[in-house]
Amino acid sequence: MSIEKARESLKHQFGYDSFRMNQEAVIEAVLDKKDCVVLMPTGGGKSLCYQIPALMLDGLTVVISPLIALMKDQVDALRANGVEAAFLNSTQTNREQIEVFQAVRSAKLKLLYVAPERLLQSGDQFLDFLHQTDVSLFAIDEAHCISSWGHDFRPEYLRLATLKREFRDIPIVALTATADKLVRKDIFERLNIPDAELFISSFNRPNIFYTVEPKRKSYEQLLDFLEKRKDDSGIIYCLSRSSVDSLAADLREEGFSALSYHAGLDKQTRDKHQESFLKDDTKIVVATIAFGMGIDKSNVRFVVHMDLPKNIESYYQETGRAGRDGLASDALLFFSWGDVIKLKGFAEVEGNAQQSAIMLKKLDTMGSFGDLRTCRRKFLLNYFSEPMEENCGNCDNCTTQVERFDGTVIAQKALSAVYRTNQRFGLSYLVDFLRGSQSEKIRDEHKNLKTYGVGADISKDHWTEYFKDLISQGYLAQTEGQYPVLVLTETSFDVLSGKTTVELIKARVREEKTKRLSPEVTYPHIPELFNDLRQVRTVFARAENVPPYVVFSDATLVEMATYLPQTEWEMRKISGVGDLKFDKYGADFLNEIRNYCVRNGLVSRIDLKSPKRERKQRTKRDVNGKDTYHTSLDLFRDGLSIPEIARERSLSVTTIENHLARFIPTGEVRLDQFVAIEKVEPIREAIEKFSDSNALSPIKEYLGEDYSYGEIRAVMAAVSGG
Repeated sequence: MSIEKARESLKHQFGYDSFRMNQEAVIEAVLDKKDCVVLMPTGGGKSLCYQIPALMLDGLTVVISPLIALMKDQVDALRANGVEAAFLNSTQTNREQIEVFQAVRSAKLKLLYVAPERLLQSGDQFLDFLHQTDVSLFAIDEAHCISSWGHDFRPEYLRLATLKREFRDIPIVALTATADKLVRKDIFERLNIPDAELFISSFNRPNIFYTVEPKRKSYEQLLDFLEKRKDDSGIIYCLSRSSVDSLAADLREEGFSALSYHAGLDKQTRDKHQESFLKDDTKIVVATIAFGMGIDKSNVRFVVHMDLPKNIESYYQETGRAGRDGLASDALLFFSWGDVIKLKGFAEVEGNAQQSAIMLKKLDTMGSFGDLRTCRRKFLLNYFSEPMEENCGNCDNCTTQVERFDGTVIAQKALSAVYRTNQRFGLSYLVDFLRGSQSEKIRDEHKNLKTYGVGADISKDHWTEYFKDLISQGYLAQTEGQYPVLVLTETSFDVLSGKTTVELIKARVREEKTKRLSPEVTYPHIPELFNDLRQVRTVFARAENVPPYVVFSDATLVEMATYLPQTEWEMRKISGVGDLKFDKYGADFLNEIRNYCVRNGLVSRIDLKSPKRERKQRTKRDVNGKDTYHTSLDLFRDGLSIPEIARERSLSVTTIENHLARFIPTGEVRLDQFVAIEKVEPIREAIEKFSDSNALSPIKEYLGEDYSYGEIRAVMAAVSGG
């Protein structure tokens, strides 16, 4: 199959001009019926690697997904793009499930989302059903769940090995955002796909700004952080359920829109809170790690960790829930070595020394990240075996100016303390020892040493910073294990003897980071217009009962508010505006932009948008060569209702209404065929009332739920004559 057709589908169905890294190569391999293992960062476009082949292959694509929320989000987004998709899970009634089975049997669906439990239910009933169906592809999302070495192991995933035995000739594409070499090996072996092609995309998320703050007065620091982001959506992770509940309550008292999410809440409450967050009704979710996997909300602007994650994989995946739309986003971690010590008690796996050692090593690596003095992004990418030569310039360490001073005397005091206590104690003890603490934890024999109390003039926080600086420079080393201690290195004795001078960090001053919009946007967007467009989006989202980003992502709205398109042709150049979405929403957003530009004396900036490979505009035609609008008209003339035409053509009701409204000014469709006569006058009055805007959304909001966008468009077409 031609990859050119895949590119056409990418533009027509999803509104994008070009593929991201490895997407095209994966799609080609899948179309050649090859098994694939795909590693792409969160927000890197994994879903398109199987969604586009699904549209091109003749049969059904079965997607194995671990979470109900992910299924619903994916299906909602696909349907919004005109793709026939459905899911099967426990939230559905028997009738709803029967309808899905019927749709599969009649070959109406292109994608079916199921949980691994459903796929492999007792008696292999579902597998038997699939054997009677034309299945063309299996896609396994969150494939790292199959590995016990992974951060999110799910035993039910192990049974997916059955797929290759049952459907030998059907390709499998396994996808994940986080998998080290050990987990990758497991994916190949346990899915029985040893010859699968491996695709590894860059793990770099350049739009995420990584910050680590010491875990002191973290609540006050959090409030300062949130005050600057009151209009943004974000996730805050805590280790325990009680911490989640208390923090969410505290934030609400501070005036923030916040809800809690953890496994201790009943399912109804969890679902309610999740839906409120997805639809932007709630800005902040405070959660345990029970929340998030599979959450496909593109406009999460920040992720905060109040407590330390257990490993780099978890941290990377959780922070990766921010900025999936490519816009500038923040990842903030509050770090303490105390968290490392606390978590070590939970890292050991009873009866499995090998796995315990791996888990403890991963935890130590997470601690090293928290205590890092160099580029954080470089550290993360190196962990995933992706070398990075230059510093990123977009993390706290890269944007912090450090002033150094001659700290040789301070270093000698620190090293002497380590030496005189026989290299058997950790950082906290040594700081207290140097400051002359009267705490009972300081051993009596140590209180008689010369070094005891020689650093009383230096604060505890400063001593902690100096010790960390000495470690990072190699003058001290920290052992691994549950209770790490500080030990001397070969260079320590040159410092103690006065042969080497030591420079220490005096102060840390952070530069204000420049917020990046997206890789595509090079011209500042207009915040006021962006907010206006968000309001238009909200009206559509509520009318269709979908999350706002299903209508258009924040990234798409930013492009609109940057390049100010004035015509249909210019609007279609905006990334994320496909043919179907323009038919449904384009006119309203275009009107909002035009009106703003008229009020403020602005013109289109579309010529500033980075040029893409141009495609000829083609008239949309059906398989018989007739343009799509007349096809809908013919079916309408044949006596089919608008919902019936929508079902017949696998299009939305809104799209069919748009088609037919075009023929009201020509007299080919009568207004009374389209709109009940008693509705015409109220709509006409509302159009007059909002004549300055020409946008549909304020008219719809004014008229209420009893009036559809299609009816308003029809009357508007009759009034304007075109």
